Amino acid sequence: QVQLVESGGGLVQPGGSLRLSCAASGSISSFMGWNRQAPGKQRELVAGIARGGVTNYADSVKGRFTISRDNAKNTVYLQMNSLKPEDTATYYCYITTLYDSQTYWGQGTQVTVSS
Repeated sequence: QVQLVESGGGLVQPGGSLRLSCAASGSISSFMGWNRQAPGKQRELVAGIARGGVTNYADSVKGRFTISRDNAKNTVYLQMNSLKPEDTATYYCYITTLYDSQTYWGQGTQVTVSS
């Protein structure tokens, strides 16, 4: 049974920072990442990272967000700096498993950027 446990969301002022974490259990991850969904909008990719460390980012977060992973802990992180109100959304982590390429999603964590 693959489980993803997210943490780190919350309320922050514009220009502030948050760090999201997502710990996976039950399988080894090949690809890990974060999507987000704002009210009334489609879910969109935020960032992803391959097992070897290659990363990709949405244009809207480049230079502000950094994705990283700890393979020993099967955990992915998202460091979010210079947050903007438009970053407000529910953030979902996901993994693609190494051996059978199945994708699993976390339960979501709310990030609200507001003064």
